[in-house]
Amino acid sequence: MKPFMDKNFLLTTETARNLYHESAADEPILDYHCHLPPEQIADNKKFEHLSEIWLGGDHYKWRAMRSVGITEQFITGDADPYDKFLAWAHTMPQLLGNPLYHWSHLELQRYFDIHEPFNEKSAPAIWDKTKEMLKSDTLSVRGIFSTFRVAAVGTTDDPADSMATHESIAGGTSPIGVLETRVLPSFRPDKAILIDQAGFPDYIERLGKAANMSISSCADVKKALSVRLKVFQKAGCRASDHGLTMIPFCNISDETCEEIFSRRMNGEKLTEREIEGYQTSVLLFLASEYEKRDIVMQLHLNAIRNLNPPMFRSLGPDTGYDASHDLSAAEKLGSFLAEAENRGALGKTILYSLNPKDYYSMGTIMGAFQGGGIAGKIQLGSAWWFCDHKDGMEEQMKVLASLGSLPQFIGMLTDSRSFLSYPRHEYFRRILAEILGTWAENGEIPADPVLLDTVIRDISYRNAARYFRL
Repeated sequence: MKPFMDKNFLLTTETARNLYHESAADEPILDYHCHLPPEQIADNKKFEHLSEIWLGGDHYKWRAMRSVGITEQFITGDADPYDKFLAWAHTMPQLLGNPLYHWSHLELQRYFDIHEPFNEKSAPAIWDKTKEMLKSDTLSVRGIFSTFRVAAVGTTDDPADSMATHESIAGGTSPIGVLETRVLPSFRPDKAILIDQAGFPDYIERLGKAANMSISSCADVKKALSVRLKVFQKAGCRASDHGLTMIPFCNISDETCEEIFSRRMNGEKLTEREIEGYQTSVLLFLASEYEKRDIVMQLHLNAIRNLNPPMFRSLGPDTGYDASHDLSAAEKLGSFLAEAENRGALGKTILYSLNPKDYYSMGTIMGAFQGGGIAGKIQLGSAWWFCDHKDGMEEQMKVLASLGSLPQFIGMLTDSRSFLSYPRHEYFRRILAEILGTWAENGEIPADPVLLDTVIRDISYRNAARYFRL
């Protein structure tokens, strides 16, 4: 029987072990999509205890705790932090096979040198040891970035958000000082696109203030977004991000778009076709802006959000009440990309889906839009959210290898709100090493150490560094 999560965890062949330990493990991390708060980075935040850094804001863990019968008081409620930690310790042994089980133990190993299983019995000693260690500068934000060789992180920011914090980090004037890790804003304009949302008129006013202009038309919305995109780009932006249920496609004229916008701002109810027409118009405009500025367009699709109305009213979004959707993706995604290409507006694009059924559609659709001398111009994004586990990562990479070019894949991201999440890159690299090592030992690909070393280093870091111009 193999030891629990030892140095060869997930690595079953000699080739896989060599690939991970000798090639992938020492590559830097480029976490190009995450939800880390820029303010905490700027302040070089230290955390008091594991409840704060482990459980605060992590709706993956909240969801798991609810599944094993933990009451909300010990999840998002006012229970003592230590009692919340004990509730998580109670949960852990019931998550066998869940990626949270592996991630949590990797985090204990890599940050705190704790290798015993985490459970209610081991929890008190782990609490005391980690609480003392968290006082160290090595576990401040700067220390974590340095330890894990984090070359860059891409935060997620609304167009109306101030770039002052990002500018202070880049300029070395924030409390964290001069930082080797680059902290890059990502442009997330969903609130300007989702015209049917209740807060849309208020948001448009906020966007106008951020752009220092009055917005009274659809053309003004596009202009304001362009103004803010320039500000983001000056602050280091390399990517946009769109969290849409599905890609819209309903081509309408500029005149029709103006009518739709005016009616919405006057409080009138729009038809589904009108909503989709406005969304398509704005998203195509943004695609053009991204292409001109060499900003990567990320499209996160097929999530159904906020399914539990009482809990949404109580806790708001991003609290563990979302799910995988099963909408049809192929036709409208293909039509949208075709129209963007027709307008000369399709640049680097990453396609993610929360439903693996879309991988074959996405993998074949993107093949129709590769080119322009850009290696891996259109990417099948890494296994996202509910797909972000061993089986999900293997499926995504094997589909990509079958339909496109795995060696051009830009690899892993955390999509996380936690500074403890960097071992997820290790998890991904071990799984990748196992795939390549197994293929090599089965004679399916050459057992060429130079080739394999190049491929795993490229996917681990170098492809993303090139893709995002870092």
